[in-house]
Amino acid sequence: MSLTSQRQPPAQAQAGHPRRWLILGVICLAQLTVLLDNTVLNVAIPSLTRELDATTADVQWMINAYSLVQSGLLLTAGSAADRYGRKKMLVAGLTLFGAGSLAAGLADSTAQLIAARAGMGIGGALLLTTTLAVAMQIFTPDEQPKAIGIWSAVNALGFAAGPLIGGLMLNHFWWGAIFLINLPVAALGLAAVVVLVPESKQPQGGRPDLLGALLSTIGMASLVYAIISGPVHGWTSARVLLPAAVAVLVLAGFAYYESRIPYPMLDTHFFRNRRFTGAVTGAVLITFGMGGALFLLTQHLQFVLGYGPLEAGVRTAPLALSVVVLNFSGVAAKWTARLGTPVSIALGMVLMSAGLVSIATLASGGYGGTLFGLVLIGVGCAVANPAMAHAVMSAIPPAKAGVGAGVNGTLAEFGNGLGVAVLGAVLNSRFAAVSLPVALAEAGSAAERRQVTHAFSSGLETAQSVGAAAVLLGGLLAAALLRRAERADSGQAGV
Repeated sequence: MSLTSQRQPPAQAQAGHPRRWLILGVICLAQLTVLLDNTVLNVAIPSLTRELDATTADVQWMINAYSLVQSGLLLTAGSAADRYGRKKMLVAGLTLFGAGSLAAGLADSTAQLIAARAGMGIGGALLLTTTLAVAMQIFTPDEQPKAIGIWSAVNALGFAAGPLIGGLMLNHFWWGAIFLINLPVAALGLAAVVVLVPESKQPQGGRPDLLGALLSTIGMASLVYAIISGPVHGWTSARVLLPAAVAVLVLAGFAYYESRIPYPMLDTHFFRNRRFTGAVTGAVLITFGMGGALFLLTQHLQFVLGYGPLEAGVRTAPLALSVVVLNFSGVAAKWTARLGTPVSIALGMVLMSAGLVSIATLASGGYGGTLFGLVLIGVGCAVANPAMAHAVMSAIPPAKAGVGAGVNGTLAEFGNGLGVAVLGAVLNSRFAAVSLPVALAEAGSAAERRQVTHAFSSGLETAQSVGAAAVLLGGLLAAALLRRAERADSGQAGV
């Protein structure tokens, strides 16, 4: 079958599903369950440290167990959705995520919570890949940018609502409630998926690529583990170099194997598409800069400026609200249609970079500079993120939408993990203490506490500036590659 024939969507997709906007609401609800959990957990870190006597290593594993499992399984989950049915995988993802949330909420030790978080990662991988794949299936090409914009806005809504909900829950209940709040959302999403979402899958796919799934899972999990371990154990330690070497060897073997079999899980020819490579390059750099910078910002609001969990959540909301307003209203999609994808991505990431610079240079003076930076970042995200996701997904045949979403999610997880690790290392190079809460607790006087917070703020400024540079580079590089792809496509069309 030729690539051209693979790209032809089914008749229903050409016309658009009659209940596509309602279905989009359902799959966004499923997506929201994953996003709420991740952002809520960041706010709950101080509570978990106190109430479970969790060490710094325990807290890292509570976060990393989920990331390792999810990032390792994203490609496999996307391939399974394409092969066996995207609706089936949505149902399985919601079920697993709900069961993991219940186990996490009832955990009475750090080990149980870490295990539950790993189980939730399986459900999260299924949800992150299938929601975007279903959106690409039920909307016409003309409507896809707006639909992806709404999907991206829900990501931002989860970012805003998570800290708010987490702060409210922690003010009135014990830490386990932040996981149990996922249950009604997952149950409602599950019922709606069963009733409303149509089944779709790849028309033909040959035998399941079991070896490819195994190699991708081992390779990505090893890579993310090496990135996560670097700041803690040192980048030249055996605990980093060994999994990094395993990741390189296994992922190289995966790429070779996928290029040799007739029905690969990941078609390596995708990476010869300039539109695809331009979009994924930008995606890695944007998540590198944004993921690491916003992780540090949460700590800054709580430990330096002295806000509680709920107050910190309220003060990060303007970023997400900017994204929600611009994408739900369709304004961002209109800007993208008018400017074109390359210019939209470049403009969005320039705004995000400027926002990070604002936070880096003005955050220590109070909330005003932080607010200005958050709004700039929000406007930039509203324009760049949907354009980037649509560029990735539109470069892949519709039958492989799940794999495309898996690639998009994998690169986002990789960039985010690398950003947290590298920007954390930059911060640690300027702030030598084990952690800010520990350093503040050990400070014997108000003057010493001021010295600690000043050192942390200085490190934060440097780390945020590195993140801003990465985002700016990502925007310019992605825009240049996408512009070249458009010129090549127009040149071929004119022949």
